[in-house]
Amino acid sequence: MQVLIPTPLRSYTAASRVEAAGATLGELLADLDRRYPGIRFRMVDEQDRLRPHIRVFVNGTQARDLGLGLAPADDVAIVQALSGG
Repeated sequence: MQVLIPTPLRSYTAASRVEAAGATLGELLADLDRRYPGIRFRMVDEQDRLRPHIRVFVNGTQARDLGLGLAPADDVAIVQALSGG
Protein backbone atom coordinates (compact mmCIF):
# COMPACT_ATOMS: atom_id res chain seq x y z
CA MET A 1 0.00 0.00 0.00
CA GLN A 2 1.02 3.61 -0.42
CA VAL A 3 2.35 5.44 2.64
CA LEU A 4 2.77 9.21 2.79
CA ILE A 5 5.99 10.10 4.62
CA PRO A 6 6.35 13.47 6.43
CA THR A 7 9.25 15.71 5.51
CA PRO A 8 11.23 15.10 8.76
CA LEU A 9 11.33 11.33 8.02
CA ARG A 10 12.23 11.60 4.34
CA SER A 11 15.91 11.38 5.21
CA TYR A 12 15.16 7.66 5.68
CA THR A 13 13.08 7.12 2.53
CA ALA A 14 14.27 9.83 0.10
CA ALA A 15 10.66 9.96 -1.12
CA SER A 16 7.36 11.49 -0.06
CA ARG A 17 5.40 8.30 -0.85
CA VAL A 18 6.63 4.74 -0.46
CA GLU A 19 5.23 1.23 -0.72
CA ALA A 20 4.90 -0.96 2.35
CA ALA A 21 2.88 -4.01 3.37
CA GLY A 22 1.26 -5.34 6.52
CA ALA A 23 -2.00 -6.77 7.80
CA THR A 24 -1.92 -4.36 10.76
CA LEU A 25 -0.53 -0.89 11.35
CA GLY A 26 2.22 -2.41 13.50
CA GLU A 27 3.21 -4.80 10.70
CA LEU A 28 3.20 -1.93 8.23
CA LEU A 29 5.58 0.09 10.42
CA ALA A 30 7.80 -2.99 10.85
CA ASP A 31 7.90 -3.40 7.06
CA LEU A 32 8.85 0.27 6.68
CA ASP A 33 11.67 -0.31 9.19
CA ARG A 34 12.85 -3.35 7.23
CA ARG A 35 12.98 -1.25 4.05
CA TYR A 36 14.24 1.93 5.75
CA PRO A 37 16.18 0.94 8.90
CA GLY A 38 15.63 3.19 11.90
CA ILE A 39 12.40 4.83 10.76
CA ARG A 40 10.14 2.87 13.14
CA PHE A 41 12.02 4.09 16.23
CA ARG A 42 11.22 7.67 15.20
CA MET A 43 7.48 6.81 15.24
CA VAL A 44 7.06 4.13 17.95
CA ASP A 45 8.38 4.28 21.52
CA GLU A 46 9.85 1.58 23.75
CA GLN A 47 6.37 0.67 25.06
CA ASP A 48 5.26 -0.10 21.48
CA ARG A 49 3.02 2.99 21.28
CA LEU A 50 2.97 5.74 18.70
CA ARG A 51 5.08 8.67 19.87
CA PRO A 52 3.03 11.72 20.96
CA HIS A 53 4.18 13.87 18.04
CA ILE A 54 3.26 11.26 15.39
CA ARG A 55 -0.20 10.94 13.86
CA VAL A 56 -1.15 8.18 11.47
CA PHE A 57 -4.22 8.40 9.27
CA VAL A 58 -5.71 5.43 7.43
CA ASN A 59 -8.10 6.46 4.67
CA GLY A 60 -8.41 9.87 6.33
CA THR A 61 -9.25 8.57 9.82
CA GLN A 62 -6.73 8.87 12.65
CA ALA A 63 -5.35 5.53 13.82
CA ARG A 64 -4.02 5.14 17.37
CA ASP A 65 -3.75 1.36 17.71
CA LEU A 66 -0.85 -0.57 16.17
CA GLY A 67 -3.20 -3.59 16.01
CA LEU A 68 -5.52 -1.81 13.58
CA GLY A 69 -6.20 -4.06 10.58
CA LEU A 70 -5.21 -2.80 7.14
CA ALA A 71 -6.24 -3.73 3.62
CA PRO A 72 -3.88 -3.62 0.60
CA ALA A 73 -5.86 -0.73 -0.95
CA ASP A 74 -5.71 1.47 2.19
CA ASP A 75 -4.06 4.87 2.00
CA VAL A 76 -1.81 5.57 4.99
CA ALA A 77 -0.49 9.02 5.88
CA ILE A 78 2.09 9.58 8.60
CA VAL A 79 2.05 13.12 9.95
CA GLN A 80 4.48 14.70 12.38
CA ALA A 81 2.92 17.29 14.66
CA LEU A 82 4.60 20.67 14.84
CA SER A 83 5.03 22.64 18.02
CA GLY A 84 6.26 26.03 18.91
CA GLY A 85 4.99 29.41 19.89
